[in-house]
Amino acid sequence: MAAYAVVVRDGQLLLARSPGPGGVPEWVLPGGGMEHGEDPCDTVRREVEEETGYAVEVTGLLGVHSTRRNLPARLGRTVDHHGVRLVYEARVTGGELRNEVDGSTDLAAWQPLDTVPGLTRIRLIDIALRLWRERPPTGRAEPVGGRE
Repeated sequence: MAAYAVVVRDGQLLLARSPGPGGVPEWVLPGGGMEHGEDPCDTVRREVEEETGYAVEVTGLLGVHSTRRNLPARLGRTVDHHGVRLVYEARVTGGELRNEVDGSTDLAAWQPLDTVPGLTRIRLIDIALRLWRERPPTGRAEPVGGRE
């Protein structure tokens, strides 16, 4: 279980950069895994602060994204992985933009919304932006052209 934030300000989206597969950096939403016993709203606030330096207020739950896939594991076995990601909307209430040190990301930046499609990014960004724009009553972005 993980929680992520969509933070939009002045037509820009707050993103963090992570080393991707094969070492190619990719943009991600600020957020990450919940600690045992942690409330998801606390998770997203903690993760945004860790990865970007900003304190945020959660202003709404945009939706839930669920994935299931087989991942390679050691000894030739595969792992049936089920990920559940809560996507929140949030706004900056304090702090200053900074990069994470010794964490899962190495850069935090505001990216203009119209340039996001051209970035090397994880698919969750597109899903989260659809949730943010469309605000589906089910809290689920329906797949377009295949599995999401």
